[in-house]
Amino acid sequence: MAAVKTSSNGVWQGDDPLHFAFPLLILQALLILVLSRLLAFLLRPLRQPKVIAEMVAGILLGPSALGRNAAYLHALFPPWSTPVLESVASLGLLFFLFLVGLELDLRSVRRSGRRAFAIAAAGISLPFACGVGVAFVLRRAIPGADQAGYAPFLVFMGVALSITAFPVLARILAELKLLTTPIGETALAAAAFNDVAAWVLLALAVAISGDGSSGRGPVTSVWVLLCSAAFVAAWMVGVKPAMGWVARRADAAGEGGGGEGWVAVTLAGVLASGFVTDVIGIHSIFGAFVFGLTVPKEGAFAGRVTARVEDLVSELLLPLYFASSGLKTDVAAIRGGEAWGMLALVIATACVGKIAGTFGVAMACGMEVREAIVLGVVMNTKGLVELIVLNIGRERKVLNEETFAILVLMALVTTFITTPTVMAIYKPARAGRRRRQLHHRKLQGPIPSAPSSPSAGAATANAKELRVLACIHGGHDVPALINLIETIRGHTQPRRLVKLYILRMVELTERTSSILMARAARRNGLPFLRPRRAGEHHDEVDVAFDTYAQLGHVAVRAMTAVSALHTIHDDVAAVAEDKRVSLVVLPFHKRHHTGGHGGGDDVENLGPEWRAVNRRILREAPCSVAVLVDRGFGGGEQVSSEQVAHGVCVVFFGGPDDREALELAGRMAEHPGVQVTVVRFVDGKAGSEEQSEVTLRPSHTKNADRSYTFSTAVVDTHKEKELDEAAVAEFRQRMGSLVRFEERVVVGNVVEEVVSIGKSREYGLVVVGKGRLPSTMVAQLAVRPAEHPELGPIGDALASSGHGVTSSVLVVQQHDMTNADEVPVSVVVDGHAHEHDAEAAKGTPMEEP
Repeated sequence: MAAVKTSSNGVWQGDDPLHFAFPLLILQALLILVLSRLLAFLLRPLRQPKVIAEMVAGILLGPSALGRNAAYLHALFPPWSTPVLESVASLGLLFFLFLVGLELDLRSVRRSGRRAFAIAAAGISLPFACGVGVAFVLRRAIPGADQAGYAPFLVFMGVALSITAFPVLARILAELKLLTTPIGETALAAAAFNDVAAWVLLALAVAISGDGSSGRGPVTSVWVLLCSAAFVAAWMVGVKPAMGWVARRADAAGEGGGGEGWVAVTLAGVLASGFVTDVIGIHSIFGAFVFGLTVPKEGAFAGRVTARVEDLVSELLLPLYFASSGLKTDVAAIRGGEAWGMLALVIATACVGKIAGTFGVAMACGMEVREAIVLGVVMNTKGLVELIVLNIGRERKVLNEETFAILVLMALVTTFITTPTVMAIYKPARAGRRRRQLHHRKLQGPIPSAPSSPSAGAATANAKELRVLACIHGGHDVPALINLIETIRGHTQPRRLVKLYILRMVELTERTSSILMARAARRNGLPFLRPRRAGEHHDEVDVAFDTYAQLGHVAVRAMTAVSALHTIHDDVAAVAEDKRVSLVVLPFHKRHHTGGHGGGDDVENLGPEWRAVNRRILREAPCSVAVLVDRGFGGGEQVSSEQVAHGVCVVFFGGPDDREALELAGRMAEHPGVQVTVVRFVDGKAGSEEQSEVTLRPSHTKNADRSYTFSTAVVDTHKEKELDEAAVAEFRQRMGSLVRFEERVVVGNVVEEVVSIGKSREYGLVVVGKGRLPSTMVAQLAVRPAEHPELGPIGDALASSGHGVTSSVLVVQQHDMTNADEVPVSVVVDGHAHEHDAEAAKGTPMEEP
């Protein structure tokens, strides 16, 4: 190893880079990252943590699969390169354990009290006893397993089966929106107790194991344990207050006032702590973990340190560590039926011991059966910390190759089954579906044709108040959103009461900062209004909305939803119901950065995941929803009430969604700086011999992601026509000269007529209905190729970048349970289908209203 050089002189000077430490390390890291990322993508539908992909990547690259080729293994992973790879990976492990300590809030552990302690005690003692029992069986069944001393082998096996991976557990609870619920707090506190006990037992095992060859007696182990206890006491008594002082100084200095120097001090503290525990004789990760506990959790300092560390650690260094675990795992070492039987026994014992122990005590503490089972399953999470334990056992020569492989596969299996099992038992989406049936609210007042509606009185009573829930991704959504709210509010003198709730939607990831944010942003499983504290850091979003609240006399309340993208719509629906809002405003999944003339846009696509979020919110929201396609509405800058000056065009074809858009236009028209134009499109073929009867039939051959969807409700077209006429008549009478109203008779292409409005540069905003119950003209557009089908045919035409539209677009969907079920359709004109569907169901005739 002494002859190995760091870097080569290059192939042109006769050097093979693979014979030098640094270029080989780069290639190894590249292979591991590419393969682990690919596997993580493939495992994403199964909702598996990244550690599974990283472990499997190592196993595939190691002697179990590709490593069976000796030439490959000798070229890419020669024995002399192992210390280099593991040293770099161990540095990442050191900082990862620091982040785990930073994530663990000891105060929440103390708050949870006796119940969490009892659950943790049962959840670690029973599986530990089972592990000790299995250890006796393994020592007899696995050749070479009895070479390690009895005491360290028994303790390592007990820890391996009883440990709970706190970081993985926190992420599963956050994804299920259980993180801050009573069951989530109990699980986190129990896992924290479990972690502390496991670390103590592991320190004991490391202390009594030595390196397997020193031959030192038990006195040395006692000294190691005493020094470890003294280290923990010294860090809690001396270092913790010092880190509190550092955090206060750093928060006072801020980002650009010297705060970075305190971050550097903290990182140096991690290294120093790791060095001290390594000198004592226990693993350096213990020092990093304990140092993480000393850093204050309140204030912005912990988040700032996490932001500096976690990307490099979680995305580069940590995958190297877990892949190196896989590289050391030789599945072929598990030979014969008896060894595979031992693997099944270890997996079964680990699951039964942990789940049964936790379940029994949870039931005794008064928890419901389903919650007790969920608690037992999540406490059985192994993952990251388990692999660390196994690697230490292998380093200390307590575990031989076959035992190590058996325990690694056990960790993989138990971690793999945790999330699917919990999701099958506990489905948080059920609550969201119940909420959407509670109310049917209008934006403003009852519709003319339904004066006796039960909700009419309430709507009239609250006509002066508008509650809006605006969802945002970040600061770029703020100016257009504030200008939209200012436009919708209507009267400025006297000021109409507006309650604006801002929900910042943040994707839950496996990053430590994501979990810290989720715990700060949620209460009882839901986003909540967090009061601002004096001296607390304010970002650009907070500042913008605080300014608008003061200048516009609008009540603004900010929240944050940190959730997995496939469940974040539940947060939006729950907040909308809880705050009794009338309208949810969503940002479009594409951002238009206007540049050049003729509508030339630079379009930034946030991806299909955020588009799917909007689709689910449109389907699940308990009130009306509007999607804002922003093209610099209001000039792209936030303006005051007195500076508002833009034209708004409302396109009306007919149907519930268009009537809701008309109600919105009524509020906009009351604003002195907004000029509203309502354009009603009338079919030029109506009443003529050329008019064709249009029928929509459900089409099972079309994909809802690529085709427009329409309501399957059976509709009385004459009643819809009456509602449209009444809504227009009432609107014109109420608005009078405040609104310019025009009717356009369309004989040709209706899409060109609508697009021409958006291209005219006369209007800053075009408001359209989604059109789930379409008029004849809109129904005929169902066969058009859809780029954004969730916006409906008219909204899609205005939102598509290829048409040169310069106006921003607001697509409105009225909340109506009878129209909630939407499917792709086939269009039938005069009995001839535009698109054949063998399973066409009973259609709904669509006559011109």
